[in-house]
Amino acid sequence: MKSNSDVGQLDLLTGSELAAARENVLRNRSGSFVDNMKLPIHRWFRYSAGFSGDWAKQLIASKCEKIEDLTVLDPFSGSGTTLISADMLGVKSYGLEPHSFVNKVASAKLSWNVDPAILVSESNALLDFAKELLKGQCADLESPLLLKCFSETSLKSLCSLRDAFNSFAFSSAELAELIWLAITSIIRKTSSAGTAQWQYVLPKKSKKRIAEPYQAFKDTIQNMAEDMQLAKSLHLASSRASCVLADARSFSGTVVAENSIDLVVTSPPYPNNYDYADATRLEMTFWGYIKGWKDLQGSIRKDLIRSCSQHSAAEKLKLEGLLETECLSPIKDEVSKVCLELEKVRLTKGGKKTYHTMVAAYFVDLARVWGELYKVCREGAEICFVVGDSAPYGVHVPVEKWLGDIALSHGFESWEFEKLRDRNVKWKNRKHTVPLHEGRLWVKK
Repeated sequence: MKSNSDVGQLDLLTGSELAAARENVLRNRSGSFVDNMKLPIHRWFRYSAGFSGDWAKQLIASKCEKIEDLTVLDPFSGSGTTLISADMLGVKSYGLEPHSFVNKVASAKLSWNVDPAILVSESNALLDFAKELLKGQCADLESPLLLKCFSETSLKSLCSLRDAFNSFAFSSAELAELIWLAITSIIRKTSSAGTAQWQYVLPKKSKKRIAEPYQAFKDTIQNMAEDMQLAKSLHLASSRASCVLADARSFSGTVVAENSIDLVVTSPPYPNNYDYADATRLEMTFWGYIKGWKDLQGSIRKDLIRSCSQHSAAEKLKLEGLLETECLSPIKDEVSKVCLELEKVRLTKGGKKTYHTMVAAYFVDLARVWGELYKVCREGAEICFVVGDSAPYGVHVPVEKWLGDIALSHGFESWEFEKLRDRNVKWKNRKHTVPLHEGRLWVKK
């Protein structure tokens, strides 16, 4: 991965060298969400499971001479990176996201065309209301997780913002969504708890910098207003994106019309045991989506692609039945060999994680996604998956190859993989020593 210093070095170049260098940096960083934390609108919520908004924008812009005729789809839209990038170009787009909380985050971002002055005015009124509520009794200060992650003072201030929000009369639904997002985005900033690399909350680890809730809220609103003003100065129209709470395994003909998509830009879940449901547990607990970790399966995880062992264990999946699923037939021999090995290896491990059924279920799910994508894509459409391989318990899973082969079985014309970077090559503290990579899987119809 390139660092921010790599971008700074571009200032030393000129002309064609500069253009080529920028392209190379953007290419190498396309699989990273980090750049988004400096990009207008993208930066409104930190969601680690994503990719570069600058890269997505460049890719969309490169695919059509008449960009107004282009229709883009992201079947795993997450916090809306592809949708916002398309909006910045005036391109029509669709996003599918079954995680209800993350979908709400993306939907809120798409209200970027609201008048920033009204946003500031109503936010100030909400803040005054919250301060009045703070003088009384704030509701619901009994969550074990929240009590572990905040000081009493910070939690009371945060809860006063939440309680004020829940009873405030906003002038529009779009403004309410934006202010909800502003409160949501400061939850981590005002918490004393640490955050792991992939957003898992760490109540036992303390941060050095902890923001005061009211000031953090004001600063966040100001940043949002500045980004919205920038969009107005660029003469951008309102959003052309549709962000739908929907499952990528079953959406064609309802959410998205058949033969209507020109370009798919996405990053599906990797089969590497990342629990997408757990990544926003702190925020979901604060807003009352869940009461505790046990609620994640029934409220969130059950609707997601089966890419973590917590999911496959909760569903008590059976390997034999998964391997007999018709949509796995193009890769049945290969996937069976890997899953049967995992079934044996897990018995030698302390956690005995159900990676064997997780991997099989993952490819069953992605096979169904390919079937849906074939229906909605026009002839000549192109699909780009930012994806990486995996090695649970040290057993290698060649993700891009199997996804490509499944795509061909559904009727797609071709696939190729463009490696971007190596992963898991610094062995210190790693659970296995299998070198991995990440890149872009290109599929054409």
